[in-house]
Amino acid sequence: MFIIDAHLDLSMNAMEWNRDLRLPVTTIRTLEKGMKDKPDREKSTVSFPELRKGNIGIVVATQIARYVKPGSLIPGWNSPEQAWAQTQGQLAWYKAMEEAGELFQITDAQQLKSHYELWNDGTSNDQKAIGYVLSLEGADSIVDISYLERAHQYGLSAIGPAHYGPGRYANGTDATGKMGQMGLDLLKEMERLNFILDATHLCDDAFWQALDHFSGPVWASHNNCRTFVNHNRQYSDEQILALISRGAVIGGALDAWMIVPGWQRGVSTPKGMNCGLEKVVEHADHICQLAGNAGHIGIGSDLDGAFGTEQSPFDLDTISDLQKMVAMFAAKGYSAADLELIFHKNWLNFLYKAWA
Repeated sequence: MFIIDAHLDLSMNAMEWNRDLRLPVTTIRTLEKGMKDKPDREKSTVSFPELRKGNIGIVVATQIARYVKPGSLIPGWNSPEQAWAQTQGQLAWYKAMEEAGELFQITDAQQLKSHYELWNDGTSNDQKAIGYVLSLEGADSIVDISYLERAHQYGLSAIGPAHYGPGRYANGTDATGKMGQMGLDLLKEMERLNFILDATHLCDDAFWQALDHFSGPVWASHNNCRTFVNHNRQYSDEQILALISRGAVIGGALDAWMIVPGWQRGVSTPKGMNCGLEKVVEHADHICQLAGNAGHIGIGSDLDGAFGTEQSPFDLDTISDLQKMVAMFAAKGYSAADLELIFHKNWLNFLYKAWA
């Protein structure tokens, strides 16, 4: 099955974790033996060879750099300008990978169609460039609204206004409060430039406000269901129904604490919590039951989003194991047509409409 993954922090892994994603995952793990600076050292799951092995030919790849005030417990950069510079370093890495033939940036419907056809032309995908749609996770690095035009020119397609905690434009996970004028101005300019609004990470107050003030395309790149994990990072059924009404696609995330309740970071284990890929399918199935169809779900794995196999489903060793989920959905009664929707066509159809 051809797979589109709607959320991967590729540049963060390359630039901050110093991982050469052209290498096999096994090699990256070996190179990290004995390293303790990150909790997921020796446990990575994502590399270009593993994406190709899993027939994951298109990804939504992020830029990410948070601004934080002095004394914050959340890591980040001390000024918006520093955060912007960090995203531009990440952009330079994406461009270098394009020049190396590893990646191909997709910014319009024709490129999307051509790249999908290339990956499904019956020839080996072992050496093909992986298509990427560029997204910004958290808008803190947008120094002021004028920078959106620059980002649009280099091919940025989607923006999530918030990440963790309070943000310059919107409050995110574990924070509360509506957007101020800066956030509303951001939404207005995003709509003018036809950016996709990524609702992921918006706190509840900002979520409802954003839907009220933004009329453009909306998706949720990596979110699960509050029904199963009662935390503000997840969506309530009411929020899911609101997204469905807007034609959104919601990508299932594979971070264990978002999959099963009661997860204790650094203490719990995937096997001990019975956190397998089947649980991810349960979240997705719940959204389908609310929608009455399979037209609003997809994969948005967030793999290697500052976690590795220590906090991924126990039956996933690398990202190529996303293919295991095809049989799991089929076992729940999803048809062949449904499976195509879930694993790539929902994202394709969304982008074709957004870029029409």
